Amino acid sequence: MIGVHHEPVTCPSTGRFNGPAAYTKVTEASIDHNDVDAALRRCGSDWDAAQAHGLLCGLIVTLGTEGAVRWLNRVLSGTDPDDALAAECRSLLESLCQATWQQLAERQSEFELLLPLDAEDAAIRASAMGHWCEGFLHGLVSERGSMELRKRLAEEPLADVIRDLLEITRAGVADDDDEANEEAYTELTEYIRVAVQLAFEELTDLRTARNPVAAAVSDALH
Repeated sequence: MIGVHHEPVTCPSTGRFNGPAAYTKVTEASIDHNDVDAALRRCGSDWDAAQAHGLLCGLIVTLGTEGAVRWLNRVLSGTDPDDALAAECRSLLESLCQATWQQLAERQSEFELLLPLDAEDAAIRASAMGHWCEGFLHGLVSERGSMELRKRLAEEPLADVIRDLLEITRAGVADDDDEANEEAYTELTEYIRVAVQLAFEELTDLRTARNPVAAAVSDALH
């Protein structure tokens, strides 16, 4: 689950994203993977919850707040904006967007991946983890980036991160070793979490050059 706020900063279809300056403190409210997944299915999105959150993180890492705006429009592409179910889904995604942005922009150690709860079957969780990585990698490379961005992604340490996440997209579970499955899942999700934060740090200067105002506000928060 991912913590949200009582006074959300949105990334709406108008293209406005107010950035982290308007955030309030995190409350006990949270966003559940299954809730997001169900909302996406109901409104007709082609994305599942894990893929969508991975995509969001990849776009934030490379484009900052601009990526957050593009993310919402992409995930809801092809859905009916006037449909009540789409509006419900948009509201939930906006909460996910602003919570994720805050966790990354404030360099919070509790940055979380949107994945099924531990009570879910190991195979379901492993599949969602792979989908998360697919979404993140798509977010890193799908937007037209600068030559410098492409250079950074091809160099260490980001090249290693990309190779490792590609491997994780093919991860499975052992049929007869529940303990080993749980240990591997815990290690891999922790690696992904740290890798995303590393990528965010490594590309800070490129985001600053792209959007210096938003970057200055983000830096003021930590």
